[in-house]
Amino acid sequence: MVPLPVYLPKQPVAALDPAPQETTAPGECGRPNHPRWDDFWPNTKKFYEMHVRQDKHSFHPQLPTQNIWGYDGILPGPTFEARYGEPIMVRIYNDLPANSIGFGSPEISTHLHNLHVGSASDGFTGDYYSRTKFGPTMTEPGAYKDHHYVNCYAGYDGFHGTEGDPREALGTLWYHDHRIDFTGPNVYKGLTGFYLLFDEIDSGNENDPNPKALRLPSGVGKYDIPLVFQDKQFDLNGFLFFNQFEVDGILGDKFCVNGKIQPFFQVERRKYRFRLLDGGPSRFYEFYLSYNGVDQPFQYIANDGNLLPAPLTMSKVRLGVAERADIVIDFARYPKGAQLFIVNRLEQVNGRGPTGKILNPGTPILRFDVGDLPASPDNSRVPARLRELPPINLAEVVTTRRFEFDRSNGGWTVNGKLFDVLTATAKPKRNTAEIWVLKGSGGWSHPIHIHFEEGRILSRNGKPPAPHEAGRKDVYVLAPNDEVRVFLRFRDFEGKYIMHCHNLTHEDHAMMVRWDIVPP
Repeated sequence: MVPLPVYLPKQPVAALDPAPQETTAPGECGRPNHPRWDDFWPNTKKFYEMHVRQDKHSFHPQLPTQNIWGYDGILPGPTFEARYGEPIMVRIYNDLPANSIGFGSPEISTHLHNLHVGSASDGFTGDYYSRTKFGPTMTEPGAYKDHHYVNCYAGYDGFHGTEGDPREALGTLWYHDHRIDFTGPNVYKGLTGFYLLFDEIDSGNENDPNPKALRLPSGVGKYDIPLVFQDKQFDLNGFLFFNQFEVDGILGDKFCVNGKIQPFFQVERRKYRFRLLDGGPSRFYEFYLSYNGVDQPFQYIANDGNLLPAPLTMSKVRLGVAERADIVIDFARYPKGAQLFIVNRLEQVNGRGPTGKILNPGTPILRFDVGDLPASPDNSRVPARLRELPPINLAEVVTTRRFEFDRSNGGWTVNGKLFDVLTATAKPKRNTAEIWVLKGSGGWSHPIHIHFEEGRILSRNGKPPAPHEAGRKDVYVLAPNDEVRVFLRFRDFEGKYIMHCHNLTHEDHAMMVRWDIVPP
């Protein structure tokens, strides 16, 4: 019944007042200093202002318009369009009501998942703030916090001429609240949005004459469409409901795309790029593209925001919470008036994770209505080669660490311990590499997210990763009793970061680890 919300990119402002600075500016919360200020601040030319506030939202015409929390008061939040080599400053005001009613906590810490950035702008879970409160890793409250998104590739120190290693580029990122103990309810209440990064390879211009440009379907909000999938519960009066005392996982019976329940999207008869994100809180998905009840092929080009070396022709996509997949669908193959559906067929009945059963026909989540041919020729393409992967050099590895994700006394643990926000469990040295072994246990599935650096799966249960997992990733899904070996490097920055289960309920209760990058 409802059209899919699609945003054009958020626009910058001319300046920020007071001017940003390396240390805290007047009125700002007590954050750590921005690292490497002299390296990135001189090239920072774009400034953005965003207000986290309570506002009205309609999930569906048959439900009441109701309060949500949103970046700029909308769900999802604004879409950012940024470029490598062009740092930006985003000032995020916390305008949430201090004495809020209902679930969630009105202090915020915004994590840009998974930008290669200094700790002060990463959105560490203890770095939360409001005008009256502040987290255990902050020094004072404040009305806002400045986030310096430097938009450099990983490997900046070794590849100065190209602002880092272009093989380390991300494309599809997203931002969300990360307030310790309340990430689940705050994100569920609306605090999520997209951040898209481009460079000369993935240039965002399907007519780009640069021979390096891939010329993928382009135009954010036109032919390049971010989609966040989130399931919700509503009470008998039609208002959003969250069980704060459910520690296994929250499953909803209404499926939202970009904040609307089962919307439709009018498409032209040409190629589109869709950026699929499982926005949680706890559900896994397996998506199929269905036309007249028959599964349709599409091009799978990126996993977790990272372009693969070559596209894969697929007919399904499985996503754990926080995983992303970029796909290209060519609607020129279908007649005007055709209707196609993105359908979820993966059964999940509780917070343990999917049962593995594939349902038929499943649940239609999003409908595509095929219209006319485009006014201009479709010059977009999906070339046979996408982005080269950097080599894995195991000679760099200085140690192997093991992390076991388990359950103890009703809480979620890593290596038998609950999260301690003030204590680093691991202290890798800058400019080294390590192997992290991630081990699941029992009958639970855990999508494990490691902040800051992309990793490479060396093996899953002793075997090479599947083709779609063979690229660079930041979320590693552990099915029950899985063991995944991940190659990680720690470059360019020092400071505090975290690893956690991205089932948001598990994260809040308290399956998370602090780790610090320390000087070599």
